[in-house]
Amino acid sequence: MITAVCLNPAIDRTVSVAALVPGGLNRVTASRSDAGGKGVNVAVTLARLGEEAACVAFLPRENGRLVEEKLRAEGVEGAGVALDGAIRTNLKVLDESKREITEINESGAPVSEAQLADMAALIERYAEKSDCLVLSGSLPPGCPASYYRDIMERIAPLPCRVVLDADAARLREGLKAKPFLIKPNRHELTELTGQPLDTLADIAKAARALVEDGVGLAAVSMGGEGALIVSREGALFAPRMEVTPRSTVGAGDAMIAGLVAGLHRGLPLKDTFCLGVACASASVMSEGTGLIDRATVDALLPRVQILPVT
Repeated sequence: MITAVCLNPAIDRTVSVAALVPGGLNRVTASRSDAGGKGVNVAVTLARLGEEAACVAFLPRENGRLVEEKLRAEGVEGAGVALDGAIRTNLKVLDESKREITEINESGAPVSEAQLADMAALIERYAEKSDCLVLSGSLPPGCPASYYRDIMERIAPLPCRVVLDADAARLREGLKAKPFLIKPNRHELTELTGQPLDTLADIAKAARALVEDGVGLAAVSMGGEGALIVSREGALFAPRMEVTPRSTVGAGDAMIAGLVAGLHRGLPLKDTFCLGVACASASVMSEGTGLIDRATVDALLPRVQILPVT
């Protein structure tokens, strides 16, 4: 089993406008809403890839059932800790003229120390029966930036491999617990290192430093420039695939799911990376946060180009 953790679930509402006019009237040409959050997206994508997936989440009492219903419909085992309040709404505004998305995200329902303790115990129970545990996304109000690190240290004696997809202080703290796999984007890696990462060589050097410091694998998403993965054995680069983009929201979650699925199946690193890239590209082809279609992933796999980085 693979378990994804979602501490700050959301309703992702995506609206399209012909051309975004800041400060002016914008008429919506299309809209959709999806129950999600990064951990939910990862778990659903894993299930669509045919993996046995579970999702552990905080579930606000007011409308947490929307997440539960989404997981159940996708064949994902769900478990949660109840919170007061409602799930936050993340608004994505797609400017069709520029194919550019503006994101407006709420903070989420606050959590207490008792609820954090309950969640840590629940995560540990799932980690005991999981091959991989994915910790991804933002933390709700009241949750310390060290929480992902605390979880990793708590389950360190278990054979479960931990994947961390976080930014800023959450990533910096989490690295202290030496996760098996991290997936920063280029901006997050730049912020982490404090150095300009202008070239592929710069990015590869920064990722290698993280691996040398104890991280098992470092995958870096580079938007329209492709993606990179570094292990102790070397580095691989995947140029951007030529696909028709509809939304980049959720592409990072899809890449994480593909990488974790590959690791769970025991695939070689090249094939694991190939699956991650194909999943991310399939996600880009989906509307809003509609996530991947497995048939699309299968069709894209032979087209993924993987190159060594020296």
